[in-house]
Amino acid sequence: MTESPPPSASSEPVEPGGTSGLSVLDPPGFHGPATAAQPGGGRPEGADRRPEDDPDAAPDPGATDDTAPAASGVQDRLAGRLSDFASLHEHTERLARARGLAATLDAVLTSGTALLGADRALLVTVLPGGGPSQPVGLGLDRSSLGALETVPPEQSLLARLLREHDRPAEVRSHDLAEDPAIGARLRELAGQLGLGGCYGLPLATEEDGPLAAALWFYDGPADPTDRRRELARRYSEVAAPLLAKQLDAEKVRRTTEALRRGLLPDRLPQPAGLRLAARLAPAGLDRSCGSDWYDAIPLPDGTVGLTVGSVSGDGPGAGPGSAPGAAAAMGRVRAALRAYAVLEGEDPVSVLGDLELLLKTTEPTRSATAVYAWVEPEERRVTLAGAGHCPPVLVTRYGAEFVETSLSAPLGMLSCWEAPGVEFTAEPGDTLILYTEGLARRFGPTLHSGQTDLRRAAADAPRDVRTDPERLCAHLLAAATEREADRRERADRRAAGQDPADRDGTAAPRRSGAASATDDLMLLAARFE
Repeated sequence: MTESPPPSASSEPVEPGGTSGLSVLDPPGFHGPATAAQPGGGRPEGADRRPEDDPDAAPDPGATDDTAPAASGVQDRLAGRLSDFASLHEHTERLARARGLAATLDAVLTSGTALLGADRALLVTVLPGGGPSQPVGLGLDRSSLGALETVPPEQSLLARLLREHDRPAEVRSHDLAEDPAIGARLRELAGQLGLGGCYGLPLATEEDGPLAAALWFYDGPADPTDRRRELARRYSEVAAPLLAKQLDAEKVRRTTEALRRGLLPDRLPQPAGLRLAARLAPAGLDRSCGSDWYDAIPLPDGTVGLTVGSVSGDGPGAGPGSAPGAAAAMGRVRAALRAYAVLEGEDPVSVLGDLELLLKTTEPTRSATAVYAWVEPEERRVTLAGAGHCPPVLVTRYGAEFVETSLSAPLGMLSCWEAPGVEFTAEPGDTLILYTEGLARRFGPTLHSGQTDLRRAAADAPRDVRTDPERLCAHLLAAATEREADRRERADRRAAGQDPADRDGTAAPRRSGAASATDDLMLLAARFE
C-alpha cells in the first residue's frame, strides 16, 4: 500500500510525464519554465525540446519533416487538458447544485468514481464529538457496509485519512487482498467482497481540519493513472469547503429539530376510544418563516382537546431572520392554549378568542393560525373552530372530505377575531386529520390545490393504511415528499430545456419547491374506535 504525505505549500501539481497540473492551462505557445525541476524527479517541461518544437521560434528551412508531429503533440496535450478541465467543471457544477448533506455526499462518491474510473466507493464524515459517522456507500449494500465497519481502527484506511496530524494526502493499494501492508481483517473482507485496487482521499480544509474521508474501489487489481489521481485531488479540494457548509447546515438542522421537539409533546395520550398519531418535520431556523405546533390535551372530564397551529415571525411578511423568535413564541402560545383548553375546552371559539387576546397583549407583532377541536371519544362528537387555518380532513370508509370551517382571519390580524364553531359526529373507524400549511404546500403548487391533493391522497390510501393513524401519517408524508421531488425534477428539466412539455407549449404551471424549505410540516391524526 502506498501512503502519500501531504503536499508542501510550495509544491506544484503534477500530471503524467511530470508536466504541470490541471490548475494551469498553458495557452498555445507557453511551455512553462525551461529549467525548473519537476516534483517527483521528472525532467522539466521543455528540457529536451528542440527549437522546432517551439511555435514561436524561427523556422529552420532544413527541418521541415518533424514539425507536423511536434505540433500534433502540443495539440493533443492541450486537447487533453481542456477535456480534463471540462470534466472537472461538470462534476464540480453538479456538486454545487446538490441540496442537503445526503445529496452532497452522493455527488462526491459518484463524481469521484467517474473521475477515477472506479467501481465502488465508501465515505464517512467526522462526527461533532470526533470519530467517523455511519458509512455511506456507492455500489455497496448494507451488509457490505456493516462488514467494513468491523475493520479495527488501526487497520482502517479511513481512520488514517481522518487523522488530525500526519494525515496522508492519499492512500492507494494495487490489490487490497494481497497487499502485505494492509491489516488482516481488511484483506479478508477485500477477498470476500471482491474489492481489488483502492484509492482514498481526505476531504479537509485549513479552517476545519478533516471533514470526511473517501475510498474508491476497483473490482480487480488496479491503480488509477496519475492523470485520474490529479483530477480526483482537484475535485476534493473543491468539495471540501462545500461539504463543510453542508455539515454546518446539518448541525443547525439537528439542533433546530431538537429545539422544536423540546417545545412540543414528547408523547401523545391514548384515551379510550381514540388513537392518536403525529408527525413533525421542522424547517431549519435559518430558513423558516414561522414555527408550528400540535398538541393533544387530556381534559378533566375525560374529553380531549386537539390542536395544530402556526406562529409567524415578527408580524405579517416576516422573513427567516425572525424564525428563532417565532419558535420561542410558539412555545408560549402553545402553553397558553393548553391552559385555556383546561378552563373552557368544550368551547373552541372561546379558546381561540382567548388566544387572540393573549397575542395582542403579549405578542403584538406576531400572528397565528390555528385549529382547535374538542373531542368526546365515547360519543365520537367533535366541536371545532379555525382561525385562518387549513380545513381538517375526515377520512371515512367511503373516502375523505374536508370539515369546512368558516372563513376567518388569522389571530392577531384584525381588531377583533370572531368565527362560529362547527360540530359533527364521526363514525367508528373514521380518522380526523389536522395539519399545517407546510404539508399542503408540499402536495401542490398552490395552497388550494395542495389541500385538494392531500385529501385525494388520504382517500386513495389502502384500507389497511387508513385504519392505522401511524401508517396513515407515514403514507401522507411519503406522498408529499414524492410530489415535491417530482416538481423539483421537472423544474430541473425545464431549466435544462429537457422538458418536452415546454417545447410543445403544454407545460404545466411552474411549481415552486420553496414551501418545504420555509414551512414546518405538522400532521396530527385521530382515529375513532
